[in-house]
Amino acid sequence: MNRSPDHPREHCGLFGIFGHPEATKLTYLGLHALQHRGEESAGIVSSDGQQVYSAKGMGLVGDVFDEERLQTLPGHLAIGHVRYSTTGSSHIRNAQPLLDDVPQCSIAVAHNGNLINTTDLRTQLEARGIKFQTTVDSEIILQFLAKSAPHELEAKLIQCVRELQGAFSLVILTEQALIGVRDPHGFRPLCLGKVDRAWVLASETCALDLIGAEFVREVEPGEIIWITGDGMRSLKPFAPSDIKPAFCIFEHVYFARPDSIIFGEQVETVRYRLGKELAKEHPANADLVMPVPDSGNFAALGFSHASGIPFAWGMVRNHYIGRTFIQPHQAKRDFQVRVKLNPLKSVLQGRRVVVVDDSIIRGTTSKLRIATLRQAGAREIHMRISCPPTRHPCYYGIDFPSRKELIAANHSVEEIRSFLGADSLGYVSVEGLLRAVSGKKEHYCTACFSGRYPLPVPEASDKYVLEKQC
Repeated sequence: MNRSPDHPREHCGLFGIFGHPEATKLTYLGLHALQHRGEESAGIVSSDGQQVYSAKGMGLVGDVFDEERLQTLPGHLAIGHVRYSTTGSSHIRNAQPLLDDVPQCSIAVAHNGNLINTTDLRTQLEARGIKFQTTVDSEIILQFLAKSAPHELEAKLIQCVRELQGAFSLVILTEQALIGVRDPHGFRPLCLGKVDRAWVLASETCALDLIGAEFVREVEPGEIIWITGDGMRSLKPFAPSDIKPAFCIFEHVYFARPDSIIFGEQVETVRYRLGKELAKEHPANADLVMPVPDSGNFAALGFSHASGIPFAWGMVRNHYIGRTFIQPHQAKRDFQVRVKLNPLKSVLQGRRVVVVDDSIIRGTTSKLRIATLRQAGAREIHMRISCPPTRHPCYYGIDFPSRKELIAANHSVEEIRSFLGADSLGYVSVEGLLRAVSGKKEHYCTACFSGRYPLPVPEASDKYVLEKQC
């Protein structure tokens, strides 16, 4: 999924499988299904029960792995990772899974999320003489577990997760075990499935679907899933009072694929409901409703059905354009935005148009799109956004810019409308957002909209904090 600079940048995708003769190939396919969660690097670690094997590289899954490279990763268990950096720069040394390959007990770790006590934990480990090889917070977990004897690993892992603060969904591999972990707030998704007699862990159910696996259930907040040749065990290392769900609602708004089940419900259904809420809160007199493909598709359908305004495709996406935010010059970036979405003049000419998108982060891309729609003949343009104004950074695994770069943190809705050049602008309210989900409202994290953080955050924190210490 091509991400624009006007959208939040994603985090990571996890996949793991135990007990399948084609574990590596299924991991490769699972990572393909999760490619939208991270496009910077990809990696797979496998085990045949005696030895672990590792391969990773920068770029998309299909660029990093081919048939020949997959042949170097034998075994019946494997874990995989696709990355977008939320702590540490985009560099091969930071690509995951991270591996500590020692004769006693090799351990590989793949992490989705962001730790908020990174600096303190790393300082403690360095004081014990541990040398870090990367600038990612995930290595703290690896180094905490490294050099553990097999019989010590369970106790060490329980101790480790109790000391971690922040967002962490993990898949961990040893020579003979696959382990899944979810933090006690459940910020990031992780699900459990089965294919044939093999167990599967994945960030989203769409990865299970691709390999023909059955969705069993979600890994619960604060749960450890431990899978060996003896079967699957569930460990609960946290006291019930420590389990305080704070599911990232942006998974439903934007990150997860619409065909996935996240936090107990279909993503497509939530996005459709968001569109209906938008139509109630911000109606418009218009001739057609159109999405910004692909992120606004289901919300636009919901808006259309609730308002009675016909749905139409006003733009066609070119799926073969690279990610706009990696382009080094704004002029080139603007060109990429124009190439990526081409307006349909026959649909837009002389029409009053409701344009539905999922979010506005900086506003630069939305401004350009509105100008493009006007050039294509749209008479009026009414922007509708299926999440509230994003006014606060995320410290739990989304690479939102700082407050000074978030347009809604520094400008009113009317000022944003004027900057974009839209005839009207409406965001769904936080209350409308929460009405669109079926779970308990207090079980969702809305900090990027409300500023109410489930966990205390560091006074100064950014993704390069560990590099500044080196």
